[in-house]
Amino acid sequence: MKTIQQGARRSHGRGFTLLELLVVMVIIGLLAGFVAPRYFAQVGKSRVKAARAQIDAIDKALEQYRLDVGHLPTTEEGLAALNAPPNGVNNWEGPYLKKAVPLDPWGHAYVYLQPGTHQNDFDLLSYGRDGQPGGTGEDADLTNW
Repeated sequence: MKTIQQGARRSHGRGFTLLELLVVMVIIGLLAGFVAPRYFAQVGKSRVKAARAQIDAIDKALEQYRLDVGHLPTTEEGLAALNAPPNGVNNWEGPYLKKAVPLDPWGHAYVYLQPGTHQNDFDLLSYGRDGQPGGTGEDADLTNW
């Protein structure tokens, strides 16, 4: 009986050595170095796609507003006219969006100009990640034209 209890108390397993832990940490670091940039690139592409979808939805809401009211909201009335009737507007049948006008995926307000400057009756755009006109990649402007 004593031999079984003594054997149970002795542990023949060994722990990890410092070298083994360092090797595992290096492997994890290498994997993170390869995976993280690809993951974050996908996040950026997703934000661009979300902004395009929001611009399309707001564009359709503005067209519905025009059909009901007979004209587009002015630049001064802005996109808020899609959720609350501006003063002096007849035949407003909104709200034209289920929720308040969203910010773009980078947290900036969409820019609405009426009349538009690009062969459209109105301009609707997001300045992208940097919030400034122009740019490339995620910083590029996203528009309805």
